[in-house]
Amino acid sequence: MHPGGFLEIITGPMFAGKTTELIKRVERQAFAKRKVALFKPAIDTRYSAEEVVAHNGLSYGAYVVPTNEEGVELIREITLKEGLEVIGIDEVQFFPMKIVEVLNGLADEGVYVIASGLNLDFKGDPFPVTKELLVRADNIVYLTAVCTVCGRPATRSQRLIDGKPAPRNSPVIQVGGRESYEARCREHHIVPEG
Repeated sequence: MHPGGFLEIITGPMFAGKTTELIKRVERQAFAKRKVALFKPAIDTRYSAEEVVAHNGLSYGAYVVPTNEEGVELIREITLKEGLEVIGIDEVQFFPMKIVEVLNGLADEGVYVIASGLNLDFKGDPFPVTKELLVRADNIVYLTAVCTVCGRPATRSQRLIDGKPAPRNSPVIQVGGRESYEARCREHHIVPEG
C-alpha cells in the first residue's frame, strides 16, 4: 500500500450538487499540479458525450467508459498507465459491483479516488454500488437538495412520468434530468404500486 490513497464518496439525491462538488474537488487537485482525470458512464449523454456536466452547466472533460466490467477495468488501466494521482467517477451507481473492488484497490495503491453517485433509486431503495462504496469510504460527503413541493431538505429522487410519480414496477435505471425527476423530502416522495 502506498501513502496518499483515499476513497471519498459524494452522495445524495438528484439536484443536490454532487457533480458540481466532484468537479470542484478534481479541479482543486489539478490546480495543485496533481495528475487528475474524470470518468463518466457512456450511458449518461444528457448534456455532453465527452464531458462530465452538472445540472448547473459546470463541465469538465472526461474519459467515457461503458457501464460493464470492461469499462470498470478501463478505469483501472487508464489510471495506472497514465500515472493518475486523483480520479473522479461520476454517476458511479450505473457501474457493476466490480467497481467497488477496483476503486477500493486503487485507493489502496495510493490514488485519491472521488466517486459521485445517487444514494437511493426512485423507489427509495439504496443503490447497491453506492451502499458498498459508502461503507469502505475514508470520507463521505452527503448532500441534500431542496424539495420541489415544500422547500425542506430533500434526500430522495422522485421519478415522474407525464408529470406523475412513476410506479414501483418502472425500470430502476433511467437517465434523465428535470423532465423526469424532482428532488423530494421523505414526506413528499411518492412511489405508487403498479
